[in-house]
Amino acid sequence: MRAVVQRVSKSYVNVNGEKVGEINQGLNVLLGVEDGDGEDDIKYLVDKIVNLRIFEDDQGKMNLSVNDIGGELLVISQFTLLGDCRKGRRPNFMKAASPEIADELYQKFVEKVSKDYGLSLATGSFKEHMEVDILNDGPVTILLDSNKKF
Repeated sequence: MRAVVQRVSKSYVNVNGEKVGEINQGLNVLLGVEDGDGEDDIKYLVDKIVNLRIFEDDQGKMNLSVNDIGGELLVISQFTLLGDCRKGRRPNFMKAASPEIADELYQKFVEKVSKDYGLSLATGSFKEHMEVDILNDGPVTILLDSNKKF
């Protein structure tokens, strides 16, 4: 499971011209589900993301998490994070989970954030074309992989 985590001042997502999710200060999370991912991957990434200390404290140091500041999360499913571009010029998405499995794990990821941490969150729409507006704060962007590939 892969995630691109961005510290944002605000972010929102539109589907078919309609805003379906919006947050203020917090994290925009683009989430890609890989074939073979499961509950352990969800647990690892949720814990890592919610407790990632990338918000500034009173001293200006990145020492606070989204949980510490009571921030929000916008979680967007994005299978293209699993694209392999090492050969040729067209990404290969063979490592991405099937849509059925990806949707199930995406929903479980969202539920775990909500249930275990009680953070306010919004989501995009699975398997829909989305327009995501991200006001990156910093910019701060972190790449995470539950298989620790990077």
